[in-house]
Amino acid sequence: MDGAANGATRRLWRPRTLAGQLALLVAIGLFIAQAINFGLLLRERRGLRLEQTTGPVVARLIDAVERPVRPGRLRGDRETHARVRRYAANPIPTAAQRLPEVEVALREALAETGLRPGRIVTGLGRIDPANPWLRRMPLKRAERLIARGAELRIAVERPGQDWLVLNTFWLSDDRDLVWRLAGQTAVLYLLVLVPLLLAGRQLSRPLRELTRAAERFGPRDEGEAVPPSGPEDVRQLITAFNDLRLRVTAMLDEKDRMLGAIGHDLRTPLAALRVRIESVEDDADRARMADTIAEMNRTLDDILSLARIGRPSEAPTEVDLAALVDAVVEDFRDLGQNVAFEEAARLKMRMRPALMRRAIRNLIENAVKYGGGAEVRLVVSAREVAIEVADRGPGIPDARLDDVFDPFTRLETSRNRDTGGIGLGLALARTIVRQAGGDIRLANRDGGGLCATIALPRG
Repeated sequence: MDGAANGATRRLWRPRTLAGQLALLVAIGLFIAQAINFGLLLRERRGLRLEQTTGPVVARLIDAVERPVRPGRLRGDRETHARVRRYAANPIPTAAQRLPEVEVALREALAETGLRPGRIVTGLGRIDPANPWLRRMPLKRAERLIARGAELRIAVERPGQDWLVLNTFWLSDDRDLVWRLAGQTAVLYLLVLVPLLLAGRQLSRPLRELTRAAERFGPRDEGEAVPPSGPEDVRQLITAFNDLRLRVTAMLDEKDRMLGAIGHDLRTPLAALRVRIESVEDDADRARMADTIAEMNRTLDDILSLARIGRPSEAPTEVDLAALVDAVVEDFRDLGQNVAFEEAARLKMRMRPALMRRAIRNLIENAVKYGGGAEVRLVVSAREVAIEVADRGPGIPDARLDDVFDPFTRLETSRNRDTGGIGLGLALARTIVRQAGGDIRLANRDGGGLCATIALPRG
């Protein structure tokens, strides 16, 4: 579960398409820009709020300082909002929440006017809904202050004289700014990302078509060229692919013609030699020469088949695989070979029958040569069909099970020239099977011998 979740997270943060990657980069850029914008706006708003608070307070304090003090007024007037009152001592409780930034700003502003105050103390408290000053402002602003604001009390000490105290409102909640920026970001995403995704899809469509054409391309591909579309650089890429496709096809055609010429040029002298050996009087020498010529013909066939396997002339057809394997086994039985086949139900599969017959024949030939016989059976599962060819020969060292698939590879301990072959049978068989979408597996059997399995996908 954790691996699946991590894979989904990686796909989310690393889109595979060009449009997705462009959209992700733009989305990250917009988010960073909006975050910077939010920080600047928040800083500017707090500075403006501080100026709007300290400016009127400084004006009222200066006015209070210049106004003469009437006797008996230092006990504290009845509290009215925004009026400066005089106290003999600091009336703000020590447990009240303070605003240091307001205190520093007030001290700097008062210093600019020539006043040298003592201590400056601030305290936040709950707003009384019955405060008469609330009725003098718009209803919505008053409701917002009651819900998210506070009453700010400011006390300024005049050393050796008294404390000047006044009240004002303080709105420290910035949720409205956050919601506005969130809405602005959403609108930007809609206005920028949606057109970008659409444009990205239009730009990546020619690339997707080019990818599908490259995946479909094969030696016998006769499909139409990919029509150039999209931006200029994408059109140039598609044109280059079309040209490359034509060049590769021309090179493969030339290779086929060259192989045909080589096969013809080599078979002609071999046929002439086959005729001339008939004049040899010694029967044993004549038989050995005939065997050598036959071996050279088989070798030539294997080499040409391996070279041409990428461009088969045979078209895929629907065949009964069980009947095909049984027919190959019957050919060996007719030659007196010890080959057994376990009967299997009919199984329809689409393949190139001649090539698959050759791959199966090569495996059975190896089993007969090096094991004295073969046991063939068909194993059907939900996902694949396996053709198993088993023998009781010497087997193959585990370290070299993969080496025997290389062309012209022979294991000297068990595959020598006395038994024939030049090391192309398994290479040719694996090439045929892999072209059909399957593979060949080799495994040593318990008790000795080798099991070669042709695994073909179902469907």
